[in-house]
Amino acid sequence: MTTLDHPARDDAARGPVRIPFPVVDEVSRHCLQEEEPETVHIEVHLPGPLAPDRLREAFTEALHRHPRSLMRQAPAHWYSRRYEWELTKEPEVEVVSFPPPGPDALRDARTRSLTQAPPLSLSPPIRLEVVADAGPEGEGTVLFLTINHTALDGPACLRILATAAELYGGEDNAPTAPPVRATTPDLPLAGPETPSTWAPPARVAPGTPEPSPGNGLLVTELPVPRRPRSAPYTVNDQLMVTTALMLAHWNREHGARPRPFRITMPVDDRPRDTRMPIGNGTRLVDVAFLPDEVDQRRTPTAVLLRRTADRTRALKSLSRPQLGHGASLLTAPVVPVSWRAALTRGLRRAAAPWTSTTLLSNIGRIPYSLDFGQEAGRAHAVWFSAPARMPRGLTVTTASTAGRLHLALRWSRALLGHGDGAHLRDLFEHYLHATEEDTP
Repeated sequence: MTTLDHPARDDAARGPVRIPFPVVDEVSRHCLQEEEPETVHIEVHLPGPLAPDRLREAFTEALHRHPRSLMRQAPAHWYSRRYEWELTKEPEVEVVSFPPPGPDALRDARTRSLTQAPPLSLSPPIRLEVVADAGPEGEGTVLFLTINHTALDGPACLRILATAAELYGGEDNAPTAPPVRATTPDLPLAGPETPSTWAPPARVAPGTPEPSPGNGLLVTELPVPRRPRSAPYTVNDQLMVTTALMLAHWNREHGARPRPFRITMPVDDRPRDTRMPIGNGTRLVDVAFLPDEVDQRRTPTAVLLRRTADRTRALKSLSRPQLGHGASLLTAPVVPVSWRAALTRGLRRAAAPWTSTTLLSNIGRIPYSLDFGQEAGRAHAVWFSAPARMPRGLTVTTASTAGRLHLALRWSRALLGHGDGAHLRDLFEHYLHATEEDTP
């Protein structure tokens, strides 16, 4: 995908540059549903105000500096073998908007991020809403980035925003170096303590569904969990264990039969500087947990943390396609793409019982300062949320800024209601503390 982020210049005789959909984009395009749009929501809080014209100019220039973002789905015939992205020289829509302020402005912007996906037919598939937020310390600003997940993921769009911040404020937004981890030998993934990936995993037990379709969202801020400096596990492992214990508690409360949990974890190996490929660049791995492991009466949290660290380290080291070898075969252009779409949707429905229990996307420490200059200031909170379609019905997304953990719980309203989201948040906070207290 690296070469795709720096396409050749348009040739007038050949028309716009076209790029075949990568595997992730094609599978996502096949499975789109109007009632649950595939959007990624990013919410960035700044302490000061932004100048509208200056921000529009900076964000437009940032799109030009990452030309892979200026794309739309090219028209296709029924017999076409591929979907294709068509790169454009300029945005075809007004990307940046400034909705009127008001007491419900933040809530309404969040709702739009979940319910209104930028269309794939117009370039770029990104929307940036700028909402004034009058807080106790004065007039702040909240940036709402909504991304059509068929085209881009959250880290790629955050890279574009970091470029815009640097152009707007003139401050250095180069990424910080990732933390240095202690090197430990990779342990084999197979073994008696590794649950099978063939058995259907547990589902999130239904709560109180809401009659309206789509996704609900709850965001909250927590302390980044403490861990000993010499601990063999990472904060990501603590978040993984927290999510597993939260869901085990929830399912016990709702009378669900104990089954193994599988939690999907995106792994992103891309650089964070201007060489970062723009698109959907993460690969997905599943971390499994046995029922006894998520029962604190049988397995101490400290033991579960070490086991989880072994599993995540082994999974990250595996070399595999983004969605596995099966998806690569499914998207091979040997028959018309419309035929593959029907087959993919059918297989997705058939494979629903084997879909993982939930997805935990830990963005980690935000690598950019997101500093928009003296007046607007530096971001002090950044939330992400990933789509939460059934059969998972729940996603957990975390990021950290300035020593604080920013948690977003997003759920399908066909599974849970807002009160359920609030209870899950409380359970997450409780078990996050447990990963600090029950450590060696």
